[in-house]
Amino acid sequence: MAQIFHRSTNTLSRVSVFGAVFFIAFLLWLFDAVNRSPYITQQGIARVQPVQFSHQHHVGAIGIDCRYCHTSVEKAAFANIPPTKTCMNCHAQIWNQSPELEPVRESWRTGRSIEWVKVYDLPDYVYFNHSIHVAKGVGCETCHGRIDRMPLVSQHPSLEMSWCLDCHRAPEKYIRPREDVFTMGYVPAGRQEEIGEKLKAEYHIRPTRELTDCWTCHR
Repeated sequence: MAQIFHRSTNTLSRVSVFGAVFFIAFLLWLFDAVNRSPYITQQGIARVQPVQFSHQHHVGAIGIDCRYCHTSVEKAAFANIPPTKTCMNCHAQIWNQSPELEPVRESWRTGRSIEWVKVYDLPDYVYFNHSIHVAKGVGCETCHGRIDRMPLVSQHPSLEMSWCLDCHRAPEKYIRPREDVFTMGYVPAGRQEEIGEKLKAEYHIRPTRELTDCWTCHR
């Protein structure tokens, strides 16, 4: 019986099969790359706020402590957004006619809160407690970056689970003395791992097995 298909068809079939495998693998890689990109994670992207509050000015230049505005960070799960009164403590006297601060003055007059845009927006299935991290020696800049250098706030890390686990697997690389938690530009007085190991024992940080257990962050 005469051959129906040309011999080259066998080669074309093999190339097509292997090509499809590589094409699918490329699509999976592309999907993962896009999923980890700032376009999805919002890492490094400054949010447009009703008032363009500058941490670079207030923290870096003036030296205002984080806790002056974020009063609950040491005792609650969340770091609160300061009420308008906190802003008016200064701006009733300073820059009290600035057009840029009109939303603050309007909020003060009407009693309506300023609708700030959330920068660190964790999924609802993730449990995060600020106070426990502060108590265990995790510095503000570990998660928020050099906030004192940011004219506009952006999300410093990707907030992917792998980023959280890097710290939970080896907390000795990141923790610092409690008195330096709110220090920007912290430099350890010696080898970080050695200091971290001592602080792990002093602060009673749980074993890695517990820190990386699912229920620690997903409750």
